[in-house]
Amino acid sequence: MNSRLKYILAFICIFVLGAAPTVAAAESSEGGGEEVNVKELILDHIADAYEGHISIFGLNVSIPLPVIVKGENSGWHVFSSSNFHHGTAEHNGFYIAQSGEYRGKVVEKDASGAEIRPWDFSITKNAFGLLLSSVILVVIILSAANWYKRHSKEDDPKVPKGFFGFMELFIMNVNDDIIKPCVGKNYKKFAPYLLTAFFFIFINNIMGLIPIFPFGANVTGNISVTLVLALFTMVIVNIFGTKEYWKEIFWPEVPTWLKVPIPIMPAIEFVGILTKPFALMIRLFANILAGHSIVLGLVCLIFVTVQLGTAINTSMTVVSVVLTIFIDLVEILVAYIQAYVFTMLSAVFIGLAQVEPHHAKH
Repeated sequence: MNSRLKYILAFICIFVLGAAPTVAAAESSEGGGEEVNVKELILDHIADAYEGHISIFGLNVSIPLPVIVKGENSGWHVFSSSNFHHGTAEHNGFYIAQSGEYRGKVVEKDASGAEIRPWDFSITKNAFGLLLSSVILVVIILSAANWYKRHSKEDDPKVPKGFFGFMELFIMNVNDDIIKPCVGKNYKKFAPYLLTAFFFIFINNIMGLIPIFPFGANVTGNISVTLVLALFTMVIVNIFGTKEYWKEIFWPEVPTWLKVPIPIMPAIEFVGILTKPFALMIRLFANILAGHSIVLGLVCLIFVTVQLGTAINTSMTVVSVVLTIFIDLVEILVAYIQAYVFTMLSAVFIGLAQVEPHHAKH
């Protein structure tokens, strides 16, 4: 069997064997024989948390993360999330809300007894995953850069092989096939950001498919993260936009009655400044969130059909595993596609902002 195929099958087995016990542990904690609430299970697993979980082969381990909060009157507090005892206990006046507007978040009570949110700088599961992916990205890129720096000084430069050869192929593919044709002649100015965005999204997408802590965080399925990425693109597009770009927004080449006295076209063009990054944010967020939800929903089939008899449960277990493996393979492809699409659309928007006057083109 091809070695690459072995690695792929091993990855899928880790996912299936890791995801199923995690859902099973959640189901048992809800009351064992009670009916499984699939919606709540899926939402709980894709939501952020103050601790990490490793649940595989019957082993269920919780890994506490640091909680850093500033209370309204009590000041700063730094402690381990294990003090919450999986969200069932209170510590220093802080606890995890079990329902309401702040469900799943650290809260405290004010003088009137109402729940309020303190300033929360905790290292949650998503925050830890974000930091880890950033470190991995920096290590990979700097390692590749140092390899080229060492070998470029030699009279007989070496051709990169193995990991560095793969990175060269990957980077040049993104640079030459996405950034260069979409941005235009000024592509070198924007290549660092676009390459960083591509690999950041791709690494986080891949890490999110591995359901074992410290991986498994739903980073790119968190709308706050995709919002920041979209804002970066919007700022770059509008700061580095040419005079002709702004002229086409506030005084486009359309009949005058569409511009004065009522600025219909300028208003439409201005709205486009906001809708472009909004599309980037929603596209990435929705696709990654949907993929994680589908996988968890398929795993839940095993536990939903337990009360329907051994025959039905066994058959649905087989169906669940087969479909989960199929969706996992699709998600590996989606991890690349979503990074590709975000980078391509960002490059297109930047390229459109680099428009030149018509006489300059001729």
